[in-house]
Amino acid sequence: MAVKKFNPITPGLRYHIAVTKSELTKGAKPEKSLLVSLGSTGGRNSDGRRTMRYRGGGHKRRYRIIDFKRNVEGVPATVQSIQYDPYRSAYIALVEYPDGTKTYILAPETLEVGQQITSGRGAAPEIGNCLYLSEVPLGTFVHNIEMRPGAGGVLVRSAGTSATMMGREDRYAVLRMPSGEVRRILLTCKATIGTVSNPDHNLEIMGKAGRNRWKGRRPRTRAVVMNPVDHPMGGGEGRASGGHPRSRNGIKSKGQKTRSRNKRSDALIISRRPK
Repeated sequence: MAVKKFNPITPGLRYHIAVTKSELTKGAKPEKSLLVSLGSTGGRNSDGRRTMRYRGGGHKRRYRIIDFKRNVEGVPATVQSIQYDPYRSAYIALVEYPDGTKTYILAPETLEVGQQITSGRGAAPEIGNCLYLSEVPLGTFVHNIEMRPGAGGVLVRSAGTSATMMGREDRYAVLRMPSGEVRRILLTCKATIGTVSNPDHNLEIMGKAGRNRWKGRRPRTRAVVMNPVDHPMGGGEGRASGGHPRSRNGIKSKGQKTRSRNKRSDALIISRRPK
């Protein structure tokens, strides 16, 4: 994977940096049986009131149903293609089982078309295979990690991320998360071997405001240019700095803790992420 720059034949291309997408399978079309049409809210709730600002518009998209559970155990599946997913930063892989069933999974880096992948007890710790944490070798990079057995992977799913298997304590596995946090997760939870695909996603530069509008992101108004009635940092004579950085609700953005003190999973965290 690499990024590419463009000749500045238009102002929008002058600063645009894009991912080459060389990993994607050419000519591959989305599997129709795994597509769902989702409406666009524009940041409005069921009452029609705007609850999230700076959202609206954007290109029409169809959601790809992803198999985060990988609960077909002991049956090898063949990778048919690597595809783009408009709803996530990572790429997805279309896999087919011997009975003809097709599913989408998160595509790990270096996964190739035609490769065989399996999940469950006894699976080899190879790229794309889904194992229980009790069978993952120490030092292995994993992603799509479950927090509750059988509920499906919820951790480490964005492009280029991975967690490291550090060790085992009693009935827990110890993993270092991408944020640097070290935490325990039950050994009966599953994780997929490898690093999530599209590691250069964070190097992309849109290049123009219109490309963000295609993604459904509207222009964002800075807090310091608002009036005091609209934001705690608004108002003042001339170009006032706006006081201490904080959100529209008054929550400070520089170090104020927002995590619940009584969160049950606190007991599973060994060390916090670096500050």
